[in-house]
Amino acid sequence: MSYSSSMPNQQFLWDVFQRVDKDRSGHISADELQQALSNGTWSPFNPETVRLMIGMFDRENRGTVSFQDFGALWKYVTDWQNCFRSFDTDNSGNIDQNELKTALTSFGYRLSDNLIHLLIRKFDRHGNGTILFDDFIQCCIILYTLTNSFRQYDTDQDGVITIHYEQFLSMVFSLKIV
Repeated sequence: MSYSSSMPNQQFLWDVFQRVDKDRSGHISADELQQALSNGTWSPFNPETVRLMIGMFDRENRGTVSFQDFGALWKYVTDWQNCFRSFDTDNSGNIDQNELKTALTSFGYRLSDNLIHLLIRKFDRHGNGTILFDDFIQCCIILYTLTNSFRQYDTDQDGVITIHYEQFLSMVFSLKIV
């Protein structure tokens, strides 16, 4: 699947949707979407990233995306691709530790080098010390979601919360990312 920098017209989106909807169900499943997306290495997207994206755009709670939601998902992936390219300063097709730190800092996160290194280890599926496009999306979605959950308890916005163990578990397990 190739991406365009602007929002494509409805006919273009319909043509793409039809190609991706292999079983002609009128909805795109995670498996169909995974096969359609490329992370830049000609291998399918990380299944976990696809599941997260389907969950974000599945307004019917069917585990699939309708054509009505497909345009928003397409724009989302395109926006992430443009973001990824802007931080992949050496055009290697992946994000290294320094590029990840630059990206997350520009998003407003102030994370230590140790935590950046931990994120690289967590989201580097191939053990190369870098993160591919689809894993970068997953990392950013999870970081954003966890941060928003934390902020619900950080009412004075000092970066410190006090919660009970069960509150912590409820916070983590109620997220769509788990």
